[in-house]
Amino acid sequence: MKQSKLSSRIWISIVMFGLFGQIAWVIENMYFNLFLYDTISGDTNAIALMVTASAIIATITTMLMGALSDKVGKRKIFICLGYVLWGLSTLSFGFISTTNIEAIFPTANAVMIGVVAVIVMDCIMTFFGSSANDSAFNAWVTDITDDINRPKVEGLLAILPLFALLLIFGAFDGLTKSDNWPTFFFILGGLVTIGGIVGFFLINDSHVQKPKGQYWHELIYGFKPSTIKQHPVLYTTFVAFALFGIATQIYMPYFIIYIQQFLGIDNYALLLGVVILSASIVSLLLSILVKSTILYKLFYPSLGVFIIGLVMLFFVRDPFWVGVAGFVMMAGNLVFTTIIGAKIRDLTPKDKVGHFQGIRMIFYVLIPMVIGPFIGSTVIKGSGMTYVNEYNQIKDIPTSMIFLAAAIMALLIIIPLYYSLNKIKEIQTNTPIKADETL
Repeated sequence: MKQSKLSSRIWISIVMFGLFGQIAWVIENMYFNLFLYDTISGDTNAIALMVTASAIIATITTMLMGALSDKVGKRKIFICLGYVLWGLSTLSFGFISTTNIEAIFPTANAVMIGVVAVIVMDCIMTFFGSSANDSAFNAWVTDITDDINRPKVEGLLAILPLFALLLIFGAFDGLTKSDNWPTFFFILGGLVTIGGIVGFFLINDSHVQKPKGQYWHELIYGFKPSTIKQHPVLYTTFVAFALFGIATQIYMPYFIIYIQQFLGIDNYALLLGVVILSASIVSLLLSILVKSTILYKLFYPSLGVFIIGLVMLFFVRDPFWVGVAGFVMMAGNLVFTTIIGAKIRDLTPKDKVGHFQGIRMIFYVLIPMVIGPFIGSTVIKGSGMTYVNEYNQIKDIPTSMIFLAAAIMALLIIIPLYYSLNKIKEIQTNTPIKADETL
């Protein structure tokens, strides 16, 4: 089959919206945690609560707005306007501090109000981000790609979160270390807003196959037992994706805190930068150079590499070996994410692409981010390691047990993955392959 080609304008749109969107998600998924931990409260349960609230809002938003973009038959307005508002809401975090709260509410508990304020603003930011990125942009990518070029696009998208993290580490992390959080949020939030404005002139709307049913009927389509029965491979793959997400969320919200507080590595930007860059190169080269039919055979190997990396992180302490272990873990993570993400796009019904972004969010975001961070927090509190900061606050210290817990969770992925692969082998052997049931 001839390789499907995408125009340079499409590639630029994918890179710009993908990168700027991931900059916003990196801030939320990692730096909001650090911001809350450093400036408001050192209780890891507060971090877990924030992650959970954000996941719930993200999932509901993606379901509603994804189905709406299907019904309207437009993606561009949701993407561009969403990015503008997403950036502005990120920028607003620069005004949150215990000092400002004490000035407004002098007799109130500044820490409690601060935690609530951060969680509420995180949910608002998540609404705009999920409308723009999780529902509209992801649906647009599915619209414009096919099963030939999709692995390459998915491979690029898989590494963009790490390039966003690398950019933030290299250029802006010093602002957080010097407690200049307002400038950090103003610059990066402004960048995301500018991306949305540019998008109005850059991106072209995709051809959307509108669903025939009513909007509210379409919202429940993916929850019907008949739908699940009709697409067993898609839903089993969703389950595998959920377990993978849980494993990742056990350690990810606490990763930087672990490096700083447990390993005592203050200059972590260089270490993580090397790990991120090298793992991204490996993942991107695989997605570009390896044919899709071969790439899809790397489900088990990439999962195995991911688990090995997690086990290594449990044992190592030296910065060099932490870097090696981080590379192994991240390389496996990226390759597995690329493969399973591309397959989910292949399996998605073409007339309900926006709607299934919401179903995807249930398995990839809601379930993992509700379960994973609380498993991580429980493991952290079970270790009993704490310290008292200069404000006499007791702060939890993450230990390497979070990586062992993540590795154990990752082993469970084999169960739905084994079913999916065998189900597909059975379909390919006995019946003609349907477009939405190929793997």
